[in-house]
Amino acid sequence: MDDSILLAHGSGGKLSHELVEKKFLPFLANPALNRLDDSAVFEASGRMAFTTDGYVVNPIFFPGGDIGKLAVCGTVNDLAMNGASPLYLSLSAIIEEGFLLSDLERIMQSIKKAAEEAEVSIIAGDTKVVNRGQADKLFITTSGVGTIPTGVDISGANARAGDKVLLSGTIGDHGMAIMSQREGLKFSMTLESDCAPLNKLVSQMLEVSSRIHCLRDPTRGGLATTLNELARQSNVGIAIEETRIPVKEEVRAACELLGLDPLYVANEGKLVAIVDPADADKILARMRRNTYGREAAIIGKITKEHRGKVAMKTKLGPSRIVDMLTGELLPRIC
Repeated sequence: MDDSILLAHGSGGKLSHELVEKKFLPFLANPALNRLDDSAVFEASGRMAFTTDGYVVNPIFFPGGDIGKLAVCGTVNDLAMNGASPLYLSLSAIIEEGFLLSDLERIMQSIKKAAEEAEVSIIAGDTKVVNRGQADKLFITTSGVGTIPTGVDISGANARAGDKVLLSGTIGDHGMAIMSQREGLKFSMTLESDCAPLNKLVSQMLEVSSRIHCLRDPTRGGLATTLNELARQSNVGIAIEETRIPVKEEVRAACELLGLDPLYVANEGKLVAIVDPADADKILARMRRNTYGREAAIIGKITKEHRGKVAMKTKLGPSRIVDMLTGELLPRIC
């Protein structure tokens, strides 16, 4: 094989088979995938969750991850936000002619590592090659399925007045890591993506309480947009406090330099939980015992006032309405 992708790798012929056998299967091999049938066969029972997504992040390699890790974690997290235990993923790679095989191997290794951490199997996939200039190196699409435990009912429409709003950690890490890499910005401290699978954190939260009403990962549009979505879905108001929202100093400094608000910057390894107030403290304590929840905090509560809106008490004392993101703050962030 050459050292880069050729159009013939997408022909369905010998090179296509070699690409799958030498660059995909060594990293993703499992009994269901190894059959190389046109669809995967698996067993499952009970309530199921299903999701699908596409990843076009630019650049494809960034501090803390790459497009492969992002694809696995993003799909796993979408399932986890319904309380599901992810089981299986499919993965499709759309590759530009000329893409380096060494970079493909690096990404496949990252996919393998992320899937192992999340304890999911990639059991179906596809590859396509497009002409040089008709894509930007590599795009990945994924789908995922998982099972929802009995008694779990998590939805963006389930928030109730009095509920507490929990955040699993610092915001803006992913978006600013992408932006600094894309623009070649240098800071005294490295900005690193928070890209991570959150399914085990969610399962641990559910171990201590079944009264978790809403879960959402604040990706594109950031924390502000996610909270607005939840307020509208549940027809409630959300009141948060600026001083309780964790932001790394290097992220805050980068946002100030670029004129951005951390509330609107994307995350890929954080979650927002809306929970029964009686269980909030024990859920928070369990979150803080997990690697991905060490900086978790209670940042606000659900109210009957200003339904469908988010109000934030600022550092100076007065409150202001935090609206949903309008326009595209940071394009191709995931």
